[in-house]
Amino acid sequence: MDTTTRTVDFKRRVDAGEKIEASDWMPEEYRRGAIKFIEMHANSEIMGALPEREWIARAPSLRRKMSLTAKVQDEVGHGHLLYRIAEDLGKPREQMIADLLSGRSKFHNVFHYPTHTWGDVAVIGFLVDGAALVTQKALLDSSYAPYGRVLKRICAEESLHQRHGEDLVLELCAGSDRQRAMFQDAVNRWWVPLIHFFGPPSRQSNSGDLLLHYRFRTATNDELRQRFFSQYVPKLWDLGIDVPDPALAYDDEAGEWRWTEPDWEPLKRIARNQGPMTETRLAWRRWIHESHDWVRQVMAEEEPISA
Repeated sequence: MDTTTRTVDFKRRVDAGEKIEASDWMPEEYRRGAIKFIEMHANSEIMGALPEREWIARAPSLRRKMSLTAKVQDEVGHGHLLYRIAEDLGKPREQMIADLLSGRSKFHNVFHYPTHTWGDVAVIGFLVDGAALVTQKALLDSSYAPYGRVLKRICAEESLHQRHGEDLVLELCAGSDRQRAMFQDAVNRWWVPLIHFFGPPSRQSNSGDLLLHYRFRTATNDELRQRFFSQYVPKLWDLGIDVPDPALAYDDEAGEWRWTEPDWEPLKRIARNQGPMTETRLAWRRWIHESHDWVRQVMAEEEPISA
């Protein structure tokens, strides 16, 4: 079959719910889109470990230090699982890491921001991980089977991370006035980045989205954002935490949340790797990569074959 005919057949397969394996034929645009998407996810797991890593030494108790350390280890592990999935599509892991360190590839917007207080750690664990879970659960039914399979493990561990964040939030909200104010301040500062997390409204970004076309993604930006609101806004209100959007409300007649659309310019700057902490975080990641180069060299050496 020629490429056009094979592409039509490929689209028919994914529309029928069939799953694509790495060894299957796929349109080049599907391959390129899948690599870019999975690579960004992997980058985000690796870079997402850094904001919380900064707080391990400053965590308020030994128990908190240990739980935060375990979470950071999980995130790095998720990144390498995802790099392995992307490798099968044709891009070497070494090239993906080199592109990340040089700033040629992207990572998620929320990891370009500073963490000022312990309240920020609670927001990351509860709301950022919650937003990630909403997104990742929608990808479990991705047309690319290897990605869906690895996401089952990642979602299971991210659910534990989100419970860890919920525990932090409950502790702060049940604490002193100063602790509640710390968490409220963090929510205020992180709300717009959380809205940005899902991307611009579908009318701006999802028209002609090849990953939606081929069912690699199964939900639009707006659908994911609405699911996030439904799951987490009532929880914040139950805790007595204000959401910094006076227009946010559920429209029973329309069956959806109404919200104030923020300025999208900060997200565009982050897409150009010009966020508040972008260069600092990349500099840390470069230093970590270079300082552990000896480990990669040792692992790359071939052991002598014994007689």
